[in-house]
Amino acid sequence: MNAVAKDANVSKKSFAMSSTETLRANARRKIEEGAMTAGYAANRDQVVKMLNEALATEIVCMLRYKRHYFMATGVHAEGVAAEFLEHATQEQEHADQIAKRIVQLGGEPDFSPDTLTTRSHAEYVPGKNLVDMVKEDLIAERIAIDSYKEMIEVIGDDDTTTRRMLEWILSVEEEHADDLAGLLDAGR
Repeated sequence: MNAVAKDANVSKKSFAMSSTETLRANARRKIEEGAMTAGYAANRDQVVKMLNEALATEIVCMLRYKRHYFMATGVHAEGVAAEFLEHATQEQEHADQIAKRIVQLGGEPDFSPDTLTTRSHAEYVPGKNLVDMVKEDLIAERIAIDSYKEMIEVIGDDDTTTRRMLEWILSVEEEHADDLAGLLDAGR
């Protein structure tokens, strides 16, 4: 068998779609569950817990970036502050996406200020000067990268919608880390 024929055979799955009638009947059953269909294979409670930790992490990171934006001073502060503000805005967007997904899964996003820092994977460290601020933000991004990778691995194929959202957020966090590493290199 040549490689093309072999690839064609590998790509064919022995999978039969449900009938239209079955799809319609399933959609009508348990309609109050919204996006949660019988095909959802993940442990919903575990996913919601992980997402609430990610939500707390994004909020703490957004708050730290906002502080750094306002506290940035020095010769290079203008460009670095602009980077902090851009990252703060993107972290807020991530938090909003995560909160929406938690609701889609039938959970409640936890915005409680009393427990934000204990649920967050990253710490809120103000930094003493511009270099410290960049370093603390880079540390937080590295933590976020590792935690998103672990969440993606835990979820696997059991919740492709959440996995894709986390993969997209991970790609942005990696860009943030690259940006911050570049700022540290420029300052040396």
